[in-house]
Amino acid sequence: MMAFLDFGPDERPVDAVFLHANGFNALTYRRILGLLANRYRILAFDQRGHGATSLETVVEGRRDWFDLRDDLLAFLEALDLTHVVLAGHSMGATASLLAGDLDPTRCRSFVLFDPVMPPPRPSVASAEPGMIQAARRRRPDFPTRADALNSYRGRGAFATWPEPILSDYVQAGFKDLPDGRVSLACTPAWEASNYSAQEHESWDALRRTTCPVDILRAESASTFHARGSLEELGDRVRITTVPGTTHFLPMERPDLVRSALSAAIERPVPVETKTSVPV
Repeated sequence: MMAFLDFGPDERPVDAVFLHANGFNALTYRRILGLLANRYRILAFDQRGHGATSLETVVEGRRDWFDLRDDLLAFLEALDLTHVVLAGHSMGATASLLAGDLDPTRCRSFVLFDPVMPPPRPSVASAEPGMIQAARRRRPDFPTRADALNSYRGRGAFATWPEPILSDYVQAGFKDLPDGRVSLACTPAWEASNYSAQEHESWDALRRTTCPVDILRAESASTFHARGSLEELGDRVRITTVPGTTHFLPMERPDLVRSALSAAIERPVPVETKTSVPV
């Protein structure tokens, strides 16, 4: 089962699908995306191993994010969605790009917030070992969600997060245990697996795509690492470094997330990508 949130009027066609970052969940972005619900319809789902989604998670032998890519494509197919804006943060941004590369009919543009894209390289390497080890060492459970919230508030990766967004992350980021305690919905082992499984080629996917791509990159601690000239990507790929932001750019500048999504949704759809309707 794949759990998702639906922001916007039911009668409106879906404008965009948004994917969260590693370790988070769709509800984390509610206060960011929800303010667009009066104009657009945006779906955000819990990726495999996160939130309320119950898809199987197998760490052993996992080498890439093609399972996340295929989950997104299955979601789009199940809802019969084509030519929507695919957007996401961090891992979710990269999974969106991989999905649009495999099936271009599903996407008319991308909006990627600090996607995980190491520099192009001749050999495959995983993420920094320190990140993998840190994920494995994460405390897996707390007495209550309130205890988890108190533990995270103002610390580490959460230092720049507004309280309401952090509260939403905690609300959906933990599952209730039979003894009354709560445990991480995204287990430390699965979060670490997402860091280590890096044999997909995100730069190749970016080069192959032909639709517009907007990348908002963090000024510090960014996971988007270009090497050499980007001129080969042409005008269809626009990269903006956002001053004063870290990898958690959506939490720090939700206004920019909303404006970038609005611009992508409002951008005219090229004639050749419009779905034809018999008359």
